[in-house]
Amino acid sequence: MTLLRIEDLSIRFPTRTGDIEAVRDISFSVGRERLAIVGESGSGKSQTGRAILGLTPAFAQVTAKRLEFDGIDLLKATPRLRRDLRGKRIAMILQDPKYSLNPVMRIGRQIVEALRAHENVGTREARERTLDMLAAVQIRDPARVFDLYPHEVSGGMGQRAMIAMMLIAGPELLIADEPTSALDVTVQLDILAILDRLVAERGMGLIFISHDLRLVSSFCDRVIVMYAGRVVEEIAASELSRAKHPYTQGLLNCMPSIDADRHPLPTLERRPEWLL
Repeated sequence: MTLLRIEDLSIRFPTRTGDIEAVRDISFSVGRERLAIVGESGSGKSQTGRAILGLTPAFAQVTAKRLEFDGIDLLKATPRLRRDLRGKRIAMILQDPKYSLNPVMRIGRQIVEALRAHENVGTREARERTLDMLAAVQIRDPARVFDLYPHEVSGGMGQRAMIAMMLIAGPELLIADEPTSALDVTVQLDILAILDRLVAERGMGLIFISHDLRLVSSFCDRVIVMYAGRVVEEIAASELSRAKHPYTQGLLNCMPSIDADRHPLPTLERRPEWLL
């Protein structure tokens, strides 16, 4: 089942010196699967995710032949419908919990607020469901963490709390924008295991935005490679090592390897024709 269809999505930011094209005519679809979007910083990955949620700044120009979620035209949706979808049916995990969690609100209260924004539930039920969700993301003492402030928890636990807040209303599509980039390797594996289990159990679609090709090749089903706002290649994650586009090959070639003695690492090639 296809949850999201995108055709010729473009995002432009007007400036004094002309328009900046952050995303240029990209097309893809997402079902109940794990789709990775990879590329360098500035390639348009995060802006694509924000456009799906309607979080692009008001001064930006977002155009598309189709931007459709479960039959709903997101470009024509009213602000009220967008708010109803955001969090309830489509959710997004941002890169760093320090900037996503309110520093002056206790963690439990923030998750309860996210739930009650979409469902008419009482205080007791909201607390119980929040504790259950904190346990689901492998927080060992949910009742204690419920009453803590964000600065009182580690980065890994803060990211777990953010995942709990994004999943509390039961979304059908989850956009994860580099959810493990600020975490150490062992915590990264824990977060990926949580996402993998929840996607499988809930039948969600997942858009996993990352710059780590090695990670997405083992975690995701399909990979979209972006360069300068365009999709340059789409490939099955299991086939990523056999990518054909020179840019994707360059990204793979720049990764260090324990078995290879390469000093210095190759420089990533960028060709002018890729910008056209």
